[in-house]
Amino acid sequence: MRAIRVTSAALLGAAALALTAPAARAYEDDSGFWARVLPATVAPGGRVTLHASGCEQSVTVASAVFDTVTIPRGRTTARATVDRDARPGGVYEVSFYCGTFWQSVDLTIAGGRPAPVRPDHPHKGVHAGGGGSFAGLNLKELALGAALVTGALGTAYHLSRRRTDEDGA
Repeated sequence: MRAIRVTSAALLGAAALALTAPAARAYEDDSGFWARVLPATVAPGGRVTLHASGCEQSVTVASAVFDTVTIPRGRTTARATVDRDARPGGVYEVSFYCGTFWQSVDLTIAGGRPAPVRPDHPHKGVHAGGGGSFAGLNLKELALGAALVTGALGTAYHLSRRRTDEDGA
């Protein structure tokens, strides 16, 4: 009889875990929001085209090298003029905000000299940004999901222990 209770508790915990996993995956796929800046390298005073797709509302685009731009709802592009005093060779972050989703893209200012390569300082690779599964990471939803799974496992354990104690009495 005890084996049936333990098996039932294990199956209840596995079912709770399985039911929460698709919700987390759907959240990642539902956003569909992506952004880019063309060209990725521009001279000071040049113009860039800001692209944003997958957003059902207006998109706000902000950067230190141009004024804040809004891509209206229903459109996917807007243009911005880079400040003339932008530092040549500098890399600036361009942030796209679509409600609770956001993405950052790097914009390089042309005209700078490349940094000298020193053999005692190996290249550390590229900075790929925070896209992919970490874009739009919501800590409240992660905490709520963890609490639900923990609660389901705790309840299953409590019920299986309480019934065992009742049988022995």
